[in-house]
Amino acid sequence: MFHLKNVQFKNILNINELAIEAGKITCIVGESGSGKTTLLKLFNHLINFEQGQINYRGEDLKKLDAIALRREVILVPQTPVIFPGTVRDNLQIGLLFSKKEPAADERLLEEIHGLGLYKQLDDQTDTFSGGEKQRLALARVLLMDPEVLLLDEPTSALDDNTVDIVMDRILDYIKSRQKTLIMVTHSKQLAQVAGEINITLDKGSVLSIEEVA
Repeated sequence: MFHLKNVQFKNILNINELAIEAGKITCIVGESGSGKTTLLKLFNHLINFEQGQINYRGEDLKKLDAIALRREVILVPQTPVIFPGTVRDNLQIGLLFSKKEPAADERLLEEIHGLGLYKQLDDQTDTFSGGEKQRLALARVLLMDPEVLLLDEPTSALDDNTVDIVMDRILDYIKSRQKTLIMVTHSKQLAQVAGEINITLDKGSVLSIEEVA
């Protein structure tokens, strides 16, 4: 899905070569400051790398239309953007960005309930907790049906029980639709449970690549 060659970004990343397989769940782990989040942002051209080359499906990432790329390679940051308005507004805006038809209320409720977020579609989002915002943003992206899902610490604001609900839903989505997931996590335990390929970064370089049995 992605192939990186001699990629450098400031003094944060220095990757000689790295391949991300299509249809796999790849977890990126490492200590704080290892470059995990920066690497994630490179995959959908949210930031520009200074040297080297990244190919997406065999094409030079820098030559692709960035907006079109972000319609199929979608990043959910650790602190996601939640728009003023209702739950419904926040879910439908993703479909609008993706140039897809609005979804029926039943479909919207199915998605948020699948992530353990039991809110009404007319609820205002300004009082949501961090964990509720994370799940709302995840629901919005799953409705957009991306080819590649980029997640930055998707369970950081969740309790243990909710982590299981959210990860079960995400993994079911990825596997049932044969999508690609690249997830940054500080949790080595989560990486071992969820990941099929685990990449460890150290000071911006690839320290190890492990296939999880």
